[in-house]
Amino acid sequence: MPLDLEPVGEEFVARATGVDLARLLGEQDRQAIVAACDRYAVLVFPGQHLTPEELVRFGNAFGEVDTTLQKKLLNHVQNRLGMDTVTDISNVDAEGRVAGPDHWQTITTVGNRFWHSDGSYKDLPIRYSILNAVTAVEYGGETQYADLRAAYDSLDDVTRDLIADKVGVFWSHNTRDWLKIPDTEAERSAFPKARWPLVRTHPGSGRKVLWCDSKVWAIEGMPLPEGRALAHELIEHIGRREHVYSHKWQPGDLVMYDNRATVHRGRRFIHSERREMRRVETTDDVHSLGYA
Repeated sequence: MPLDLEPVGEEFVARATGVDLARLLGEQDRQAIVAACDRYAVLVFPGQHLTPEELVRFGNAFGEVDTTLQKKLLNHVQNRLGMDTVTDISNVDAEGRVAGPDHWQTITTVGNRFWHSDGSYKDLPIRYSILNAVTAVEYGGETQYADLRAAYDSLDDVTRDLIADKVGVFWSHNTRDWLKIPDTEAERSAFPKARWPLVRTHPGSGRKVLWCDSKVWAIEGMPLPEGRALAHELIEHIGRREHVYSHKWQPGDLVMYDNRATVHRGRRFIHSERREMRRVETTDDVHSLGYA
């Protein structure tokens, strides 16, 4: 059965059915999914209860699975799943219990509430993120996605001219510093700062994107306060309601999103409820401008 797409918006987000993602993906289905991601940026596959191994195999169909975040940071705290290829996006501790409010795993979910693109702070960032829900909460816990293509298209001319040649400096721990999370110096320096143009072109669609998120630590050529204020203004613009899709999770939902065209954020939920997601990420093939 071929991939069937039901668009949620005209050009952003589609519900995808007709393909069992637990099976080895055929080339025709793989190409159809890539084309759908190029067009819609976010694909929602319901009813996909994948094992961690099946999730990795699905991710491998779209490129090398990234392990740097797990190896450099996350798995030094806990590695509940016992693998570097799958990120444990949950409020669950190493023993499988719901973690307390002061647990590192819980605190990390709080940091995910700011608009961000997975891996924007890396020299070699993330192309696709694939997030599979194991358990979901009754209240809150949605993931919201914003369309960076529509955000660029709706900029006013003055702002578009202002940022045309601007470069942002992205840092992995920018939001964690805002939150005063007591990370060690080794954790804070695990990823060197990366430099990215604030305007990029999405290779799959040819559309320009407004490349700005909560990891922007500075904007080159601007005083630090002014650059940070501009980044905040751009993020507010990206998060306007008309640019945003909010996904209410059900167990078995799998959402595949193109980080080159979107940002996302988690929403608040009651931390005594169990919320468990598994994520696989594939690396992109475009390096940042470097950082000196």
